[in-house]
Amino acid sequence: MAVKTIAVLGAGTMGHGIAHAAVASGYDTVLYDLAQAQVEKGQRAIEAVVRKGVELGKVSQADADAMLGRLRLSTVVADAVAAADVVIEAAPESLDLKLALFREVETHAPAHAVLASNTSALSITEMAVVLANPGRMGGMHFFNPVHRMKLIEVVKALDTSPETIAIMEEVSRRMGKETVLVRESPGFVTSRINAMIGNEAFYMLQEGVASARDIDKALKLGLNHPMGPFELVDLVGLDTRLSILQYLHRTLGDKFRPCPLLEQHVRDGRLGRKVGKGVYDY
Repeated sequence: MAVKTIAVLGAGTMGHGIAHAAVASGYDTVLYDLAQAQVEKGQRAIEAVVRKGVELGKVSQADADAMLGRLRLSTVVADAVAAADVVIEAAPESLDLKLALFREVETHAPAHAVLASNTSALSITEMAVVLANPGRMGGMHFFNPVHRMKLIEVVKALDTSPETIAIMEEVSRRMGKETVLVRESPGFVTSRINAMIGNEAFYMLQEGVASARDIDKALKLGLNHPMGPFELVDLVGLDTRLSILQYLHRTLGDKFRPCPLLEQHVRDGRLGRKVGKGVYDY
């Protein structure tokens, strides 16, 4: 199947990043969210990345104009997915929300469309059970910021067909990404390891082993991590990290029990860069 149109469901940080990758790769792209203000915010974020590319000489003005011309906004699921060859869901990490969304998508998307979730930890198999054809469903786990990060975890759920895997890998390659194929498991590869590192960093901070800045500095300079664990959790959101840890704790056991200090930060509204304060103040 030749993929021409991609629908991205969710215009938040990951959603608009995925939509940018799609238009930059030549796909006609529909960016959906419930509220007009949210999709317009996503559109502005995409425009900012495209403008930066022009300023840096990485993208010509003609190519930038063509990219933005391939983007369409929608606040109606039926409209967003009606002509989609691939639907990539980038909604918040709530299984109930994703299940409801995929039920609606299946009603309105073409029968040939591949459905993919950008979830960083939840079960693709559990999402696929609401579909008449679970073989059309798989995972495409992108990383933040999408326009810089080169990896996509392609996730094979219990019933994901070889054809679905092939299409997800082809779309990933056209977006300029490298892929790893992961058999579904809680947290896949990266979220599982990242959650463990980030949670241990919070335990070390709680115990007074070192300051947040020194823990970040130690991992960057001593282990060659591009970001420290606290810089990273502030970027992805402490609430998102806590939700992932809670899921991993339920599915994989006590080694993923969330650190009480992380829970305290979330209760206090210190959710990271998106609210101006997390482990650090912004």
